[in-house]
Amino acid sequence: MRWFAGLLFCFAALNAQTQIATSKKGLQVQMVDDALELGIAHAAINVQLGHLLRPSGHEISPAALHALDAQIRPLAKAGVRLYLILLARATGDAAIDALQFDPRYDPSAPNALGAFRVLDDDGRAHLTAVLEVLAERYGEDSEIGRVDGWIVGNEVNSHWWWHNLGKASVDEVARVYEPAVRLVHEVTSRHNENAKVYISLEHHWQMRFAAGSDEQACAGRALLDRFAALARERGDFAWHVAFHPYPEDLFDCRFWEDETALPGPDSPRITFKNLEVLTDYLARDELLWQGAPRRVILSEQGFHCRDDATGEADQVLAFERAWQKVQSLDGVDALIYHRHVDHAREGGLRFGLWQNAPGSIADPGRKRTLWSVFRDIDRPTHR
Repeated sequence: MRWFAGLLFCFAALNAQTQIATSKKGLQVQMVDDALELGIAHAAINVQLGHLLRPSGHEISPAALHALDAQIRPLAKAGVRLYLILLARATGDAAIDALQFDPRYDPSAPNALGAFRVLDDDGRAHLTAVLEVLAERYGEDSEIGRVDGWIVGNEVNSHWWWHNLGKASVDEVARVYEPAVRLVHEVTSRHNENAKVYISLEHHWQMRFAAGSDEQACAGRALLDRFAALARERGDFAWHVAFHPYPEDLFDCRFWEDETALPGPDSPRITFKNLEVLTDYLARDELLWQGAPRRVILSEQGFHCRDDATGEADQVLAFERAWQKVQSLDGVDALIYHRHVDHAREGGLRFGLWQNAPGSIADPGRKRTLWSVFRDIDRPTHR
């Protein structure tokens, strides 16, 4: 039977090398060993590009790269499909921030996250140089680990909070975002022809985030349509969608009760209740890429665990129902769960597979019931 064992070994090695996703289950990973015990097939990692740079702003710090390597290497070795979420976050270094941020960035932005500077030669050259280092380091033949997904920014339709370029219309946001996504595609595809680049949208679809004005947030569908039109005008390319279908009330995980998640393309929100609205919309002729709909990953979503007698049971039920919905949609490639461990500075939300330890920000304390359900959800024995 040695030949059979050898065949299995070769298959496992090939799977790890090519990172064939055996499941749609993913996680924003905090603890690598625990994530591997959970059997994840996808992992998303935040990369704050400005924080990779030395104070001069013109060189990448070897120490910062090695820290990123330490996250990527064990996951890649285990065959996990990797996605980097590319972010421009304020560093406090005026030279670096001037290079990475669109000039309209407002330093009062709530989360210190801004739009990339891509509309002038210096900004494009800077972003290109940083991307070249990352794309080559984690490219097709990387000995550290291959990255197959590149998510540009975060929840761009709520731009004031997550992709700030001051107060801006949907058209202005699209005119900054489209060239940034195109540039990421151009650079990463040179080093991995199978890599995918994703735009990032949250669950507001035909409405905007109500906490801001129409110059601080826009409907996801409007931004998607404007982005797609610009891409066609300039020569279409292979962009895809990273979506966050949180429940309409982040503190109530029972998404099946969402009142603003309706069954048609004019739905105010898209949550797990009506996720097929997104995949159906991407099947429109004007949005196709080479005759097929753009691919979707769900790159961030979690289910709040209320601190009451049924909180954990409802959290489990929400995840199981979301999993069933994702399994039914061929256009969705991954459900990447957020969070691994509760975070004390997330406004009171308790999404974690683990509770955080008392008095800590995000140190693991107790496993929730969801932990074992998450581990077993894609196993044949799961009910």
